[in-house]
Amino acid sequence: MKLVDLDIIVTAPPPPGWGGRYWIFVKLTTACGISGWGEVYAAAVGPDAMRAVIEDVFARHMAGENPENIELMFRRVYSSGFTQRPDPTVMGAFSGLEIACWDILGKARDRPVWALMGGRINERLRCYTYLYPGAGEGADFWVDPDAAARTAAARVDEGFTAVKFDPAGPYTIRGGHQPAMRDIARSAAFCAAIREAVGDRADLLFGTHGQFTSGGAIRLAQALEPWSPLWFEEPVPPDDIEAMAAVARATAIPIAAGERLTTKAEFAALLRAGAANILQPATGRVGGLWEARKIAALAEVSGAQMAPHLYCGPVEWAANVQLAATLPNLLMVETIETGGEFHRRLIGDTIRFDQGYLIPPEAPGLGIELDEALARAHPHTGDRLHLEMQEAPCEYSRENRFEGGAPVET
Repeated sequence: MKLVDLDIIVTAPPPPGWGGRYWIFVKLTTACGISGWGEVYAAAVGPDAMRAVIEDVFARHMAGENPENIELMFRRVYSSGFTQRPDPTVMGAFSGLEIACWDILGKARDRPVWALMGGRINERLRCYTYLYPGAGEGADFWVDPDAAARTAAARVDEGFTAVKFDPAGPYTIRGGHQPAMRDIARSAAFCAAIREAVGDRADLLFGTHGQFTSGGAIRLAQALEPWSPLWFEEPVPPDDIEAMAAVARATAIPIAAGERLTTKAEFAALLRAGAANILQPATGRVGGLWEARKIAALAEVSGAQMAPHLYCGPVEWAANVQLAATLPNLLMVETIETGGEFHRRLIGDTIRFDQGYLIPPEAPGLGIELDEALARAHPHTGDRLHLEMQEAPCEYSRENRFEGGAPVET
C-alpha cells in the first residue's frame, strides 16, 4: 500500500453549531483504492491557511509512503524544519492524516482500529457531555444555575453519569487573571444547583480554559470543594506547568488538562510536575492515535487517567472511541449530548449510545463512513476561527457574560 491522494473538506455545522464553527476532514486514498478519514483539530490559522499546511505535510512527509509506517511519518513531521519540538499547527495537520492512516489499515485488514492497537479492554465507554442550552433558551442559559440544573437532570435521566459546565467567566487573550467575586459566586451556585438536581447519580466536571492565575484558580477551587467536583479543568494557561502544579497541590479537586497540548513531550512535563492526573488529549491535535496511545502509557505508569477531549466533528469522535476502547486507565470520553444530531447524520449513526455509555463499533477501521455529500453541502464561508478568546479583560464592576462554545452566527 502507498498513500497517493489527499482530499480536504471544511464543513460548517448548522445551528446551533456545537462542536465549533467548522470541522476539517481529510480523506487519504492508497494506490490500491482504499480510503480513510481523519479530522484535524488545530485552528490557530484560518481554514485556507490550514488547508495549505495539511497539503504540505502530506506531500512532504507522507505521499508515497506505506500507511503502516506511522512512527516513521510521525518522526519526519516532528523533526520538520530542524525542530523536533511540539508545533500545534503542523502536528495538528499530521494528527488528522494519521487518523486516516489507521482507518485505511483497519479497512485493509477488515478489523476495527482498536483491534490493531492492543485490542479492546473496554466494551462500554463511560461518557460525559457539556450542558448546552435547548431550543428557545438564549444567552441567559450560560449564567443561570437553575437552567443548568434542569439540563443536568435531563442528561442524567438519559444515562449520563457526569456533566460539565464552565460558568467561571471569560477566556481572554490577556492570560491569567483573578476571578471576579461575581464569577466565584456564580460558579459555586452552579455547583450547588446541579448537585442538588442530580444528587449522587453523576459527577460534576468544572470546566475552565486556562483563564486564571494560580492564586485566582486556588481561590475558585476552595469555593467549589464543598460539592466535590470530579475535576477542575485547565485552571491556568496550559504552558504554565508550575502554576498548574501549584493549584494541584492546593486543592482536593483533581486537575484535568490537555485539550490544547500536543505530543507526549508536553503531556510528560505535566505528569513530571504533578500538575494534572486526568489527561485530555484531542486525537486530532495531539499527534494522532499512536501518539495518544503513548501518552496513555505515560499516564498509566504515573497513576493518571485518560479522558479524551472532543469539541469538533464526528471523525475525531470516532477516533476517540477507538482509542478509549484500548485504554486500561480510561476515565471517560467526551460527547456532545448523545452524539450531536448533525454529527450522527454525517457518519450514518454508527456509534451507539447506550444509557450513558458509548459502544465501540465492530466495523473495520474507525467504524464509520463519512457522508461526503452532506459534508460538502455545508461549506464553511465565515472568516472567524473555530474557537476564539475575547480581547476585553475580565469585568469587576459588572457581570461577566461569556457564551460557551462557538455557536454559528445567525
